Amino acid sequence: MKSVGEVMAIGRTFRESLQKGLASLEQGRHGLGADGKDMIDVDGTREPEARAALLQAVRRRLRRPQSDNIFFLRHALRLGMTVPELREHTGIDPWFLAQIERIVEREETIRSAGSLRRLTDRALRAAKRDGFTDVQLAFLLKTTEVAVRARRVRSGIRPVFKAVDTCAAEFEAETPYYYSTYESDETEVRAAAEGAKTVVILGSGPNRIGQGIEFDYCCVHGVMALREAGYETVMINLNPETVSTDYDIVDRLYFEPLTFESVMEILDVEEPWGVIVQFGGQTPLKLALRLEEAGVPILGTAPSAIHRSEDRDEFLALAREIDARVPAGGTALSEDAAVATANGLGYPVLVRPSYVLGGQGMAVVYGEERLRSYVASALKNDPGNPVLIDKYLENAIEVDVDCLADADGGVVIAGIMRHIEKAGIHSGDSSCVLPALGLDDALQDEMRRVAKKFAAGLGVVGLMNVQFAIHQDLVYTLEVNPRASRTIPFVSKAIGIPLAKYAARLMAGETLAGLDFTSERAPNMVSVKKVVLPFRKLAGSDPMLGPEMKSTGEVMGVASTFGQAFAKATMAAGEKVPVTGTVFLSLADVDKVELLPIARELVDLKFHLIATRGTAAALEEAGVPCQAVYKVNEGRPNIVDFVKNAEIDLIINTPLGLTSRYDERAIRMAALEFNIPCITTRAAAVAAVRGIRALSDQDFRVRSVQEWHKAAAP
Repeated sequence: MKSVGEVMAIGRTFRESLQKGLASLEQGRHGLGADGKDMIDVDGTREPEARAALLQAVRRRLRRPQSDNIFFLRHALRLGMTVPELREHTGIDPWFLAQIERIVEREETIRSAGSLRRLTDRALRAAKRDGFTDVQLAFLLKTTEVAVRARRVRSGIRPVFKAVDTCAAEFEAETPYYYSTYESDETEVRAAAEGAKTVVILGSGPNRIGQGIEFDYCCVHGVMALREAGYETVMINLNPETVSTDYDIVDRLYFEPLTFESVMEILDVEEPWGVIVQFGGQTPLKLALRLEEAGVPILGTAPSAIHRSEDRDEFLALAREIDARVPAGGTALSEDAAVATANGLGYPVLVRPSYVLGGQGMAVVYGEERLRSYVASALKNDPGNPVLIDKYLENAIEVDVDCLADADGGVVIAGIMRHIEKAGIHSGDSSCVLPALGLDDALQDEMRRVAKKFAAGLGVVGLMNVQFAIHQDLVYTLEVNPRASRTIPFVSKAIGIPLAKYAARLMAGETLAGLDFTSERAPNMVSVKKVVLPFRKLAGSDPMLGPEMKSTGEVMGVASTFGQAFAKATMAAGEKVPVTGTVFLSLADVDKVELLPIARELVDLKFHLIATRGTAAALEEAGVPCQAVYKVNEGRPNIVDFVKNAEIDLIINTPLGLTSRYDERAIRMAALEFNIPCITTRAAAVAAVRGIRALSDQDFRVRSVQEWHKAAAP
């Protein structure tokens, strides 16, 4: 298994459900193609020879199962393949293929109308019953989504909402689930109680790398707080685990795509007092401005403020206003502009698209050729938004700060988390510790000051996350996110405050003083967050971490000391923590001095050390006994041979710069294949050894989180 999430789509026909499900995946598609995002241009391929060649290419692709093959079934049918032929190539049941064929036939009917004006109401309703979105219809009829929606509304072609009876009619369902359909004129939505204020929460969409159940957690906690405060709650989301914690967590739940079309149809029915977009990560934030422009009342931080934090120029202007230091950088809408910016900054640079979550598409670039390739691809995928280019702060300390703000201007720091890995590793992949051990008090105070000024400058109401980097004893602001962050569940447990619940009540108009949360809470224990990585499931993947998020889960270790908390978290994540055996070291030059005490401590713990020649020479010169071994390209037996022969128990490999990152890939791949712990950063090596020491020196006692919060500070 390789998937990390799923979506749920419900309709009255398979065709409607299929297209709705594909539109819900948040892969930039709006159904089974015909949305301007097709990889193959069937309509533009007119010559018989070219069409025959294209058909052969599609046939070859369909012989091997791939994640996006469903879109190529449509291409195959449009190029002339029959259902029996497709059955032979794919093994898919003919019934499903026949249903997809009917979608293709409907598409041709829509296209043949030529324009929206010439498409009859009957044909438009039939298209909607087959799951065609407004975006698809706009593409096929060469018009806009806004025009299609206006035509539907004018013609009275609107969806109705049907209930999934969760009690199978045995008794009245407390929380029926709703889905949209164009099959009939009767809606089954239960009206809100008379006089009740309804709040709609937009969920996180499908769980996936970069956006996972931490946002479901925030949504559910927000719902719980609002219901306790007397509001009726409605959630719109599309993954089956949305409210799996409790069947009656919301008053009404809609399993619908988180698109402008679907959300607006629900809001027109619900007529809510307010809508919350802060809890679902980047998915609802992308809709915030359009919803506000459509007259939807957004609770909490204004969408314009959210946009201000995402827009590079506006963010820099605000940073100057509040005297916050940011890495030098710029934006580019062309390859040449990107190269000019990078040359001015000096390589390496960190590049990323606008509006990303989970570091999707982010990369550290070391030269012009790679930069041009990156920018060309990024602008092709998202031509309307610039590429962001920042000076890469190599070997910096990264820190996450979460805070709460109210409409009266009050701001409280919820938690300051020091990342164990250095900056450049995506925050979602980095282990972190709370409190921020070893971080100078003056630097922490500066981060508190900057975070509070950003919250005030943006007019944040609810949650905000700020990511800082400390480079050469200077604090740099990397990102400001006026929304729930993936660290909220971790911080909430570490400090004993339900942050998402408090945020929901703040967005509904309450104050921090009213919630009796006006000062930062010092935790009574050390909490370590560690991530779960999917590399063993993905054959051929390189476990080297970088700016693009790769983790699919996380765990939490709690103890009175950092070493014990780190060891607990490591074991909970399914990783080995060796307490004896052989350690292989291959260290970057800058790490050879810094990690010398760690090497000595490993020897004190009775480990045998082996290392590449450069690292071994540095250790021997410092009086640390170490055996030199060959790199992969230097001879046999080399380090990979040692790994395969089960002669290594732990690998510490800290490459620096482009060349070493790729030269030592074989070591990391072998470690992954043979399930040997492989540490790729200096800070993680220090933490791991402290964890090993804790396992050797301390016993483990069970204590609940609640008991920790009641206990006196250590």
